[in-house]
Parts: sequence; C-alpha cells; structure tokens
Amino acid sequence: MTKIVTAPSEILSQKANPVKKIDLKLIDDMKQTLLAAKDPEGVGLAAPQIGQPFSIFIIKPTLKSTIKVFINPKIIGEIEELTPLDSKNKKKNHPSRLEGCLSLPSVWGEVKRKPLLTLSFLDEKGKNYVQTFKGFVAIIIQHEIDHLNGILFTKRVLEQNGQLYKSYKNEEGEDVFEEIEI
Repeated sequence: MTKIVTAPSEILSQKANPVKKIDLKLIDDMKQTLLAAKDPEGVGLAAPQIGQPFSIFIIKPTLKSTIKVFINPKIIGEIEELTPLDSKNKKKNHPSRLEGCLSLPSVWGEVKRKPLLTLSFLDEKGKNYVQTFKGFVAIIIQHEIDHLNGILFTKRVLEQNGQLYKSYKNEEGEDVFEEIEI
C-alpha cells in the first residue's frame, strides 16, 4: 500500500503516460491503497494519485463491488447533456452527493458530469474492451480520467461556477460542510 499523493503535488497536474507494459504489482498496490482509504472511503483511484505517471485507474463504486481496472482508457462516445450529480435533496450546511477526492482531503464540490459514456480500455490481463457506463459509474470514470489528464475536480467546479466546501467533524462526529470563499 502506498500513501496517496495530495495537492499541490506536481504529478497531479501532469498528463499521464500511456502504459506500454502492464505492471500487476502497481495495480495490486493501487487496489490495496484504495481499499485502505477511509473517511472518506474512496470509489476510485488513478495511478498519479500514488505518484505513478501512468494511464491507469481503478474503481469500486460500492462496498460490495469488485475493483475494476482501466488501462489506457479513452472516451469514445458520450451524451452531450450535463447533469448535476444530485441537484435536489440539499440540506443547509450538508449538501448531499458531493464529489470529493482522496488527493484533496476534506474538499467537496458539486460537478456536472455526463450521465453516459462509452470507453475503450484494457484490463489488467491486457484484454481490450469497449463498454458503455452510466450513472454514478460514469461520473467516477470521468473524475478518474480527469486525473489522467492532470485535472482535479475543483477545476471543474470552478469552470461551472459551482461552490466548493470544506468538511470537518462536529462534536457528535457528524460531517459538517462549510462553503469555501473563492
């Protein structure tokens, strides 16, 4: 397991290199690192987030999901319409379903992402796939592909004139979200 790189580390703003030879040790390290991420639990991890400049990411959308590996991913089709992750069901000081990042601890923001995309990629065995993803999985994939392009989600929030939040635990151990003034 490797420590997760946090902003403003330079590797997080660099474009990842294509994978020429699959490194199963690196992929296993990424899996162990993602599984160890707590508070918050991670749903995805890109190789640059553990200091490796390669075009690889993994996702685990739910606690029961198996980890899926994506090597040299390319979006080959997507729906043009952007939709917010969850535009309703907001509570004061506790926006729901915010996007966060293991490389930006305690920072959150609502990002509009495409609801559907088609991706070409290799798995860890080198098998090529072309697959369509929708909903939460499509959102995770877009977030991770941004990492491979050197883009953090905060840039997307700011491009969309959205709001960033800082979270902390209150005395009861509950998450509280406060707006970050920009």
